[in-house]
Amino acid sequence: MGYPDTFEGFMVQSQDDWTNFKKQEFKPKKFQERDIDIEIECCGVCGSDVHTITGGWGEAPMPLCVGHEVIGKAVKVGDNVTTVKVGDRVGVGAQIWSCLQCKPCKTDNENYCPKKIDTYGAPYPEEMGGVIAQGGYASHIRAHEYFTFKIPDNIPSVEAAPMMCAGLTTFSPLLRAGVGPGKTVAIVGVGGLGHYAILWASAMGAEVYVLSHSPDKEAAAKQLGAKEFICTKDKDWDKPYAFTFDFMLNTADATNEFDLPAYLGTLSVDGKMHNVGLPDKPLPEIKAFMFTGNGCSIGGSHIGSRPEMFQMLKLASEKKLKPMIETIPISEAGCKEAVLGVHDNKVRYRYTLTDFDKAFPNR
Repeated sequence: MGYPDTFEGFMVQSQDDWTNFKKQEFKPKKFQERDIDIEIECCGVCGSDVHTITGGWGEAPMPLCVGHEVIGKAVKVGDNVTTVKVGDRVGVGAQIWSCLQCKPCKTDNENYCPKKIDTYGAPYPEEMGGVIAQGGYASHIRAHEYFTFKIPDNIPSVEAAPMMCAGLTTFSPLLRAGVGPGKTVAIVGVGGLGHYAILWASAMGAEVYVLSHSPDKEAAAKQLGAKEFICTKDKDWDKPYAFTFDFMLNTADATNEFDLPAYLGTLSVDGKMHNVGLPDKPLPEIKAFMFTGNGCSIGGSHIGSRPEMFQMLKLASEKKLKPMIETIPISEAGCKEAVLGVHDNKVRYRYTLTDFDKAFPNR
């Protein structure tokens, strides 16, 4: 049928065949008064996409169109939409709906709404059409206005796209931890998430140290704003840094392999190790005594809020911050190349899928 009745996307049919993308039509949710239809220009490729289609995070409904780092043009707005108009360049991240009525929603914590709907792979209730949400490797996406964000003019779309998830996921915990001048921060991992974390923490005025097992990433870490690079492959790497870090943001995808006491021992008194990398495997064994030497704690978070998204975009715009992006034209082969590159840790440091007009010429 085509737009607006159906959208078209590159979809995986099975988690057993997760690199095989097929272009096909799917039915979007029912259009409602606060919805916005977006004609997609580009979409970032997130580690979440790979964890989902491989089954690393469990079963997912199939066929599935992933992608939750979407930039495009608003082509239709609902009658009650006030923040976006047709023609605006907008973004959509990893969440596409919440109830906006519960305590988390009313305290700018809508990313913790118990009724939240993820941008892909989540079921909409019957009153919204009863379909499975499909993501941004597609011609269009239909999003609630509260989860649609106008993009500053001076941020190129291919750079803005990965900010919608990777950017917000790292910016939010740094902001909530009060990172800024006078704070010493450790960023663990230099990848799709970690490279944003270094960029943000440095721009916020903190003294930034990078912890990584990949010494070949030292130059990139320092280019992004790190003061010092610490190779965690080195024997007793942690000893000189005891009680050093006020806040540690762990973006790595291999926390299950960490010597946790070594990492926790580098935290200052009451310091926190905060996790946004979500590995497929369980964390190492945790014993209560790990926290008693410095009163440290360990925790995590899920993306961020609408106000935090706009604060992040403002920071990136005003300071003209530049992430490290590689682009791949979207196609069945392009999607395969992108997810394999993320899976095999070949990307430096984030992919954005482009050329949507060529892939979807009839929209």
